[in-house]
Amino acid sequence: MELLFALTLLAGLYMAWNIGANDAANSMATSYGSKALTLKQVIVVGSIMEFCGAFFFGHRVTHTIAKGIVPIELLDQHLVVVGALSALLSASLFITVATYFQLPVSTSHSIVAAMLGFGLATASQGRLDIDQINWGVMGKIVLSWVISPIFGALLAFIIFTIIRLTLFDRFDIDVVENVFRYLQVGTACYVAFAHGSNDVANATGPIAAALGYLGQETPVWVLLIGGLGISIGFATWGYRVIETVGRRITELTPTRGFSAEFATATTVLLASYLGMPISTTHTLVGSVIGVGLAGGLASVNLKIVQRIVASWVLTVPVACVLSIAIYTILVIFI
Repeated sequence: MELLFALTLLAGLYMAWNIGANDAANSMATSYGSKALTLKQVIVVGSIMEFCGAFFFGHRVTHTIAKGIVPIELLDQHLVVVGALSALLSASLFITVATYFQLPVSTSHSIVAAMLGFGLATASQGRLDIDQINWGVMGKIVLSWVISPIFGALLAFIIFTIIRLTLFDRFDIDVVENVFRYLQVGTACYVAFAHGSNDVANATGPIAAALGYLGQETPVWVLLIGGLGISIGFATWGYRVIETVGRRITELTPTRGFSAEFATATTVLLASYLGMPISTTHTLVGSVIGVGLAGGLASVNLKIVQRIVASWVLTVPVACVLSIAIYTILVIFI
């Protein structure tokens, strides 16, 4: 059992590293795309703020991932640990492949689908009734996945439109953009903090489940592992996805980057407060598309958007099936 706990902690750290490499990176990509921050500055600022968000505000969503989907209190502790390990490994492997191909996939979708796969696998073995899976919570999570990019896009569209109508018509555009270059440093910190607060749960939730955590208070050291893993992933491999989101969807100026980041961070932080594991990736990409549409549909690279959306569609079934397969294998041999 101690070996299983150790493997789960390592898998959680690996998952946190993946979150930093893929999800956290794209949360700061707009600052790089608008040239408000250099790549090195993005990595330093992002790593610090991601850690702070994860450590100080990450406990609410951890609870949802830990026991909101699969009623772990009804299962043998050994199976819970195996299931948590399976979920972490399957989600992590999928995200690693996506990051390699520079695709900004959702780590939230990955881990939620993987935890669902764990639940379905136990149900297939007769250890859990399928209707005991918290389908109501799953429904709310899936609904939040749909709402968050739309809300982010709408909010970013409105913010950028207000900036364009109130400032561009009164002042020199270059002067306005230069001012927002500095303001965007603030929103970059805001979005990184918000992302850490929400998406750290994708790593810490299964760890908390494996430890038998059932209450609202997540152990501090669990959040510490998550925060450190995200920061390391951001610093070591985050540049791959930063390029896709920051440069390839639409041309980003400081005012557009500010609008997208502010909209994303506000949406994600609100979701963290409500304990909902939404997709920062979807929200940010939706926000970037929103500011792009404010300049006309022609300014959005639809081919890149289609490629990103295709990877989103694949996330849930692939992570779910992979989790079922890994769980089935581990139960046999461990």
